[in-house]
Amino acid sequence: MVARIVSGKSIRGVLNYNENKVKNSEAALLMAAGFPRGPEELSFKNKLERFEMLIRQNKMTLTNAMHITLNFSPKDVVDELKLQAIAMDYMDRIGFGSQPYLIYQHFDAAHPHIHIATVNIADGGQRIETHNIGKNQSEKARKEIEVSYGLIKAEDQVKETAFMMQAINLEKVIYGKAETKAAISSIVREVTGTYKFTSLPELNAALRQFNVLAYPGAPGTRMNEKGGLVYCLLDEKGEAAGIPIKASSIYSSPTLKNLEKKYPQNKEARKPYGQRLKHLLDKGIDSAKSREEFEANLRTQGIRILLRENEQGQVYGLTFIDNATRSVFNGSDLGKAYSAKAFLERLPRLTGERPAESAAQQLPNAPFDAGHKTTKTSFEPAEIKYPASDQPVILTLIDIALSDTHEENMPDPFRRRKKKRIQTE
Repeated sequence: MVARIVSGKSIRGVLNYNENKVKNSEAALLMAAGFPRGPEELSFKNKLERFEMLIRQNKMTLTNAMHITLNFSPKDVVDELKLQAIAMDYMDRIGFGSQPYLIYQHFDAAHPHIHIATVNIADGGQRIETHNIGKNQSEKARKEIEVSYGLIKAEDQVKETAFMMQAINLEKVIYGKAETKAAISSIVREVTGTYKFTSLPELNAALRQFNVLAYPGAPGTRMNEKGGLVYCLLDEKGEAAGIPIKASSIYSSPTLKNLEKKYPQNKEARKPYGQRLKHLLDKGIDSAKSREEFEANLRTQGIRILLRENEQGQVYGLTFIDNATRSVFNGSDLGKAYSAKAFLERLPRLTGERPAESAAQQLPNAPFDAGHKTTKTSFEPAEIKYPASDQPVILTLIDIALSDTHEENMPDPFRRRKKKRIQTE
């Protein structure tokens, strides 16, 4: 946890900053400690008057506003209740537990973080000493809280943040330019070790950014029935290329059995990032004047959208990938507004096109679409720090490995390569 304390002369300014974030759906008020009413019942005037009532009791102290931020690692699992508990614990430890304060959760960054607004004038007019509070009380408090709540230490978080802000050190593998097993292994280890996915389709959504596919075998095959899994490279047509490798032969052993153990943990770990993703999607649609601008905004944030179609061209699902937080969500997991039908109905406003069904069919194909001729797009790579920035934000996929249920009429990526026999694990 990284804690920062900024002292100022205007509590109104601190409130305005956070309340504007709430107004723009970039933040939410989690808690109002020391206020006579709940957070949902407080107006801006109520909040300001509560602080000004204390400030008026000590007119000699001009620097009386406190703006505190607590920043957590993307690996920390912190829901709203845990954020409130940490904030209250922190305020107690730095000597502000009896003060009124407001806790805001912000969604405008790739890591969980909260802002706390308060004043350093206690009831009765006594000024709360804040000299070296960051170096002394705050530093001691954050170290104790890191241990108590099992949080990533600030020292490690600084290093981690520096890594997260760099491009993932994984080249998009192109078959024929790298030794197959080494190329697949490096990508699979990175993605399975850092992305938060809760199913094989969600894992494949992330892997496909690097032209890699996890394949459990066609229904009815011995490999599928035994729970086997292989990883393969995909060529520019989305077809399996080279020799697939067994999951058990990769150092981290990302077998289907081991992946399934990660699903419950990942489901909890990705929770804090669902709100950020929904906010960015909503903001993108509401503020963009064209689909190009919408996609450019999402690309800057490292977000990809995959449309899943059947062979008849009907969209049956959406997958959202947030590469900044390395979280993968099915649209339905984010809420009804992000299911395939509901979300696509919001896109025609940006395209000026026909209803959602037709607009979906006109979206650009991915370079790795299975069973379809590839189409070039006019999107230019943006200078962002997340993977797969050189591909369209919205992609259409027809892939058996991305469907929640295997259907006989959906294409098998190995169907055209009958000479290659897949071994079971």
